[in-house]
Amino acid sequence: MNKKITIIGLGAGNLDQMTLGIYRLLESAETVYARTIHHPAVEDLIAQGKIFITFDDIYEKHDQFEPVYEEIAELLFKAAEENGHVIYAVPGHPLVAEQAVQLLLHNADRNKTEVTVAGGKSFLDEMYTALKIDPIEGCQILDGTSLKKEEIQIRHHLVIVQVYDAFIASEVKLTLMEKYPDDYEVAVVTAAGSSSETIKRVPLFELDQSVTLNNLTAVYVPPVKEETLMYRDFSFLKSVIERLRGPGGCPWDQKQTHVSLKKYLIEEAYEVLEAIDEEDDETLAEELGDVLLQVLLHAQIGEEEGFFAMEDVISVLTEKMIRRHPHVFSDVSAEDADEVVANWEAIKAQEAGKEKRESLLDGVPKGMPAIQKAFQFQKKAAKVGFDWKETGPVYDKILEELKEFQEAEGEEQLKELGDLLFSVVNLARFYKIDPEEALNATNRKFYKRFRYIESALKEKNLSFEDVTLEEMDRLWDEAK
Repeated sequence: MNKKITIIGLGAGNLDQMTLGIYRLLESAETVYARTIHHPAVEDLIAQGKIFITFDDIYEKHDQFEPVYEEIAELLFKAAEENGHVIYAVPGHPLVAEQAVQLLLHNADRNKTEVTVAGGKSFLDEMYTALKIDPIEGCQILDGTSLKKEEIQIRHHLVIVQVYDAFIASEVKLTLMEKYPDDYEVAVVTAAGSSSETIKRVPLFELDQSVTLNNLTAVYVPPVKEETLMYRDFSFLKSVIERLRGPGGCPWDQKQTHVSLKKYLIEEAYEVLEAIDEEDDETLAEELGDVLLQVLLHAQIGEEEGFFAMEDVISVLTEKMIRRHPHVFSDVSAEDADEVVANWEAIKAQEAGKEKRESLLDGVPKGMPAIQKAFQFQKKAAKVGFDWKETGPVYDKILEELKEFQEAEGEEQLKELGDLLFSVVNLARFYKIDPEEALNATNRKFYKRFRYIESALKEKNLSFEDVTLEEMDRLWDEAK
């Protein structure tokens, strides 16, 4: 027996919207399988005596939509096995927002069943007419049951389908509010093109509260036109940088090069660290933006020179993150953070091997601050056993270097002080203390205590010239 499933679209509304060919197919069939009974055309045909087998009860069985569509497809393949040819009717057009149809098409060969799509009138045509919009301006059709903010292009017309009920509408609302203002006006369109068509425009925050939602409901979000609403959009930010560097842009931005921008990246990075140390989230967001500005400027220069673009930066980073996290994206296991670090270092070592580095110490940036560079050199050397096993010799080395510094004169003092600092960095490494962080903490402490002395003197209308070192020490102790 030849097995066949013919999928037909019921259109967006009642029988008046249905194509003649589809109507004749329905007339010729004794029994028709339909995704839902809640459709004007199905209700009209039932009134005329047509028998339908619907799948509404399956929606009640499952908490998620995916198993619903999988079961519908399975039941239809089974019906084709038993009856030879079945007709499956869905709202609108079969190839628009019908996941079960995609499953039928994808699994047709495996089930040795011929699956054909006979067509139907899409509700989208009626949506464009009802809303008076031209999709060629840029239009997205997204599924409300699996809406992700990353997919949304705010400068396009946005039609969200499958908004069946208040729960889905609430999820859609919360996702949209991450991209649009809470009071942004959206349209809730029901039964577009039919005699029952309704269009209700509401502020976004009311989407799940003030409208009736059903199987024929879609949500329309108009494209953002106001420039300030695009400030959260990455592509808009990139266009701002392009304009600054382009004709008629900013003279300062236009003359920057990779080399001239070096100092600004370092400065901005330190300002990020300061915001973190101050636990100031608002400032941290601003300073991270300044770091991102530097990245975008370098990417824009790279694009202008024809060497790389922002997309290349993102691509290389994404590939690296996936490659270096096999415990997340592959089948490698990592029980704790230490194992993650070990895997990371092993992968980096493999990559370094491919780069044919001449020394184990290669790979530490030349421009890194001296204390951090010393820390990284010592870590790399320790991996191959060039390290003490305990802290005793580390303390001895510090005392030795201190003595040599005390005895040194002239230019030798510079070298001996460097040796002393290098030994102190080694001590920090043994205790798993970041020396840069430790010194920064002391700098902040010194700053606050010295500011206390300044404030105390100012309150007494005194200057530093008016007090002795002993008096300043007393205020220092007060600050402690």
